[in-house]
Amino acid sequence: MTARKTSKNPGKYIDLFSGCGGFSLGLGNAGWKGVFAVEKDSMAFETFRYNLIDGKYNHFDWPSWLPKQATTIQEILEQYPEQLSNLKGKVDLIAGGPPCQGFSLAGRRNSKDPRNKLSDEYIKMVKLVSPKYLVLENVRGFNSTFKDSDGKREKQPYAMVVKARIEALGYKVFTDYVHSEYYGVPQKRTRFIMIGIRKDLATNNTKPFELLEGLRLDFLKNKKLPAKHVSVRQAICDLELSKSELIYHSGNDNSGFKQIQYKPPKSLNAYQKLMRKGLNGSKPNSLRIARHRHATIERFKLIQSLCEPGKGLSDENKVALGIKKQVISVLNPKEPSRTLTTLPDDLLHYSEPRILTVRENARIQSFPDDFVFRGKYTTGGSRRTQECPRYTQVGNAVPPLVGEVLGQLISHLHEKDF
Repeated sequence: MTARKTSKNPGKYIDLFSGCGGFSLGLGNAGWKGVFAVEKDSMAFETFRYNLIDGKYNHFDWPSWLPKQATTIQEILEQYPEQLSNLKGKVDLIAGGPPCQGFSLAGRRNSKDPRNKLSDEYIKMVKLVSPKYLVLENVRGFNSTFKDSDGKREKQPYAMVVKARIEALGYKVFTDYVHSEYYGVPQKRTRFIMIGIRKDLATNNTKPFELLEGLRLDFLKNKKLPAKHVSVRQAICDLELSKSELIYHSGNDNSGFKQIQYKPPKSLNAYQKLMRKGLNGSKPNSLRIARHRHATIERFKLIQSLCEPGKGLSDENKVALGIKKQVISVLNPKEPSRTLTTLPDDLLHYSEPRILTVRENARIQSFPDDFVFRGKYTTGGSRRTQECPRYTQVGNAVPPLVGEVLGQLISHLHEKDF
């Protein structure tokens, strides 16, 4: 199946829970035009605005009635109900990935996490705007049941509750799991995807996930990426410290932060060429190196010697090392990365005793090098659940390549209306 060319009359979409913009970046690259996006964190929205509203990836026709600032769906629903109602019939797609921390199988799952219910706001927006199509992205655990305090499992996953509510609004809903590494992302990031098609547009022959699989090889071919997975070494080997000069970044001259003075190698592989395509000689940002203490470096070396690459450190070794973290692992250079999280010390570099830079994480998520991240690098303590610094922005994002192929999928479904 041939990948769809950008239409002269592209579909219009709204991005809910947009984060720093991975989904929107992908949709824009697939030829979609944005109406507006909703993100409550000011740092994440600053990155979104810098790149996707004011910057080179701008493809939004932002409404004059909506300020270009961080906000919540609830605030928009309360303050602009008339303006939203006027969008009925004018929006083709609502996309979004409600915050998923309470569902994540990688963390401590919490059925009472208030963020779990943010999909309710997504549904309220769908009801008001009534788009032709929906794409809801979440972690695998969104489609898994919780155990209550008595150890008994809930009757059905929350995803099925959301599915039933969307169906009640007049949509035919399809669900499946999408593996990011199948679409050129150098990361084993499996996500639960829910696609809604308004019933007046759906037919008995509509099978979106079969269509998505049919798009895969042409999508990779057009990106000049291999049909086989992209390894983490292929993604980030040009950013290794051993190949780079380190220069001053911030803080004290002697003990402050340093960053990579990036110089591209003479030969770039296909993935690196794709990521660097729009730089035009400029350097990517977010190359600051973590400031590890000597004891931390020695511990990382020990972990690298004990941990099988690509696997988590065993419970036995965690006890021996006094590590209380739920997950810590070392990257396998020959394979796609394990799923990135919002905690930068969950994954160690495959050959250097350190955590990854924000830019290396961004490469693993398939953000191009000319996408600029804004705000603080990290946040600690009680602010961790309240702020979205750069590492968190990247870890939470929909990989742009996945957003793009999903955009192509919806365009194929939508072609008859263009």
